[in-house]
Amino acid sequence: MKKYIGVDVGGMSIKAAVVTEDGQMLSKYSCPTQTDKPYTVMTENIYNLCLSILTDADLKKEDIQGVGIGCPGTIWREKGIITFANNLDFYNVPLVKEFKKYWNINIQIENDANCAALGENKFGSGKGYKDCVFITLGTGVGTGFIVDGKLFTGRRGAGAEAGHMVIRIDGEKCTCGRRGCWEAYASASALIRETQKAMQKNPDTIMHKIAQEHGKVSGRTAFEASKQNDPEGKRIVKRYVKYIACGVVNLINIFRPEVVIIGGGVSNEGQYFIDMIQRYVNRYHYGKKLNPKAKVVRASLLNDAGILGAASLVME
Repeated sequence: MKKYIGVDVGGMSIKAAVVTEDGQMLSKYSCPTQTDKPYTVMTENIYNLCLSILTDADLKKEDIQGVGIGCPGTIWREKGIITFANNLDFYNVPLVKEFKKYWNINIQIENDANCAALGENKFGSGKGYKDCVFITLGTGVGTGFIVDGKLFTGRRGAGAEAGHMVIRIDGEKCTCGRRGCWEAYASASALIRETQKAMQKNPDTIMHKIAQEHGKVSGRTAFEASKQNDPEGKRIVKRYVKYIACGVVNLINIFRPEVVIIGGGVSNEGQYFIDMIQRYVNRYHYGKKLNPKAKVVRASLLNDAGILGAASLVME
């Protein structure tokens, strides 16, 4: 069976695994990203990580068909360049050229959310569907689109950034510089912000007790309070889900996918959370009963979606 390496570069850590063509991971390692160091250091770390997982899987470099790398930011895949990655402070980084100094192998790079979309489409909740929208809700809002079985990235890989579509003119400031972006309302960061605001205004809300038990205010705080019938927790969750669903409906109206896959930490709230989004989608998508519905599902690969999707870049 053919074997590949998938690498998922994150803001905190780099994860890599040996992946078989049917999506099995034979060995998996991680290391710190070291965002304070130049890209040459990160490239060397990725190569050393590859060597570690090969040793652990008792494989040689000759046993690997290719290396796929998922990275945050705008990726010009055809040129092998990270055009722009603000959280890594990368500008026009020739990652493929640099990596080939260590290992001259078939290597492909792509945006990390796009890789996660590929992973879910090939091996996870999107398997068997030709048209998928993938959304990850974390520090920001990442999106990936599979259209007619192919990854859609826009010109020079700079598209598919639906987290930065505006859903509220002159709204909350977004990290991209605009105001009112979907990310500024639907991310886990936005949920935490609104939870903290509510707690400051309402000393009697049970969210204070929940946050104290967990040692901090998190994306779970309002959801746990809501499940305990706390009025403020229920209000925050209802409004937060409405913001998520607003963006989901927008994307359904544009792409009309078969399935919308939702991942990221917030998706751990499970089916109860997914069902709330599905009800909103069923009610507000364009054409309602006359147009085909889109099924909303939870991502199944969790933190491995990016690795598996990156590996699939070199399976094509």
